[in-house]
Amino acid sequence: MTLFCGIDWANSHHDVAIINDTGTVVAKARIGDDAAGFACLLDLLAEAGDTPEAQIPVGIEIDHGLLASTLRATGRTIYAINPLSASRYRARHQVSGAKSDAADAVMLANIIRQDVDAHRPMPADTDLAQAVRVLARAQQDAVWARQQLGNQLRSLLKEFYPAALEAFAGQPEKGLARRDARTVLAAAPTPALAAKLTRTRLRTLLTKSGRRRNVDTDVDRLYGIFRAERLRQPPVVENAMGIQFSALLSQFEAACGAADDLAEAARTHFEQHPDAKIITSFPGLGLLAGARVLAEIGDDRTRFTDPRGLKAYAGSAPITRASGRKTVVLHRHIKNRRLAAVGPVWALSSLRASPGARRHFDARRAAGDWNHQAQRHLFNKFLGQLHHCLQTRCLYDEHQAFPPPLAVAA
Repeated sequence: MTLFCGIDWANSHHDVAIINDTGTVVAKARIGDDAAGFACLLDLLAEAGDTPEAQIPVGIEIDHGLLASTLRATGRTIYAINPLSASRYRARHQVSGAKSDAADAVMLANIIRQDVDAHRPMPADTDLAQAVRVLARAQQDAVWARQQLGNQLRSLLKEFYPAALEAFAGQPEKGLARRDARTVLAAAPTPALAAKLTRTRLRTLLTKSGRRRNVDTDVDRLYGIFRAERLRQPPVVENAMGIQFSALLSQFEAACGAADDLAEAARTHFEQHPDAKIITSFPGLGLLAGARVLAEIGDDRTRFTDPRGLKAYAGSAPITRASGRKTVVLHRHIKNRRLAAVGPVWALSSLRASPGARRHFDARRAAGDWNHQAQRHLFNKFLGQLHHCLQTRCLYDEHQAFPPPLAVAA
């Protein structure tokens, strides 16, 4: 008799249901979210007929956390069911809108009993690949938090401190996220304080931030900007907005530091992985971008049986909607957004490093693609090549990836 297990996850407890191949519930229980609860789960599986040679597959709505990690360690097949799929499956069998955790556990077990071919098991990634995933995703979250706080700072500065925007926000290489910008603005959070900065004080602040080149030029530039005549808020209001700015700046400082520290940790772990050499052999992929790629695709090479699966997962492959005489090709919106975010960075960075990528990009633009469409098409092509290189354990080859055009005979 074939058995299937479904687990409805919650913060403090989990509902478990085990069904047979006819859909009959043979065991069910509610377990705690602790070691005792996991031991109870293993006992429940064993009593139902679970053995090391014939382990019961499990359907669950999450692919992370302690429960998923400990279940993965048992070596059994685990299916992480997308919550949207589970919701649609629930509506397929009942229209009343009724819902309970115990019923959802049975539903998850039935999903893998009836539609297992429509769902992928959780990949068997190595511990190092999972560590890279943790760090790369945390660094990406820190970058997004830094960007959000930077937008808030720019919006606030526009209201009372436009000199700071002129001094730093328009500068290349991160703008307000630059260390010298944060150091100067922390010392002068209001226009009044900025106007009192002497050239000596500005030079000290820039040197403290690590600046070594063109310091005198920037001192003169900042001195002139901060002392220029501008519209000002009333002194009391300006002081209050300066306090608000200092509070935001401290959060921004922490976000910048976290992003930098996590980036270094992600690079260090990624360099230790066997796939790092292959991934970074591609033009436009450095250590940090490569870590983000590995974090999302993992190192279980059975996860994507062909390049099409990887391209669909990244959202670079288009989808076709055909109905009657109408056929429309659309950009894919259901995708791994973290991996998709690497696409534009990878594509644009490769244009300088790869003549073949430049030719391909220019050809797509000449064919009528918008800039972002051409980037996505180049990203799509790179993903197919990456899948081949990882499967065959070979490095990127420019001449095979983008064969040079044949010379036209005179």
